[in-house]
Amino acid sequence: MAPHEPTDDRLRQILTEVRTIAIVGYSHRPDRPSHRVSQYLVAQGYRVLPINPGHAGETALGERVFASLASIPPEIGPIHMVDIFRRSEHAGAVVDEALATLLPRGLRVIWMQIGVIDHDAAARAEGLGLTVLMNRCPKIEHARLLAPSAPPDPA
Repeated sequence: MAPHEPTDDRLRQILTEVRTIAIVGYSHRPDRPSHRVSQYLVAQGYRVLPINPGHAGETALGERVFASLASIPPEIGPIHMVDIFRRSEHAGAVVDEALATLLPRGLRVIWMQIGVIDHDAAARAEGLGLTVLMNRCPKIEHARLLAPSAPPDPA
């Protein structure tokens, strides 16, 4: 299996072990995918830290919005995953910032959203022992693999 095409078991493991997620490119607008994904993840029990420099200092999802990954203070605690809602050409800079600032704070996973692919950035992160997923959505994978299924219709 290719490194960026994990098995369902590996996806389940990631989604079960990760508890705190920084969402880079979070939007307050309910029609934006980053907003919907963030709300879903919060509803599933994850702590989601919104990252958006245009809204830094505001509150969203019950958390303060941060301007960057580097601006998340240490008292927030471990950050296990960075979910990138930025264009592919900007993903490398986000990955580099995550590696520089969050690696000593428990970072385990870099997740690039659907349509976001940067093989060079992925290689840098993997070279430091992180798991990297590209062109996938944690909301979709969580709903597919971990969300409780609907009860069967009574006959």
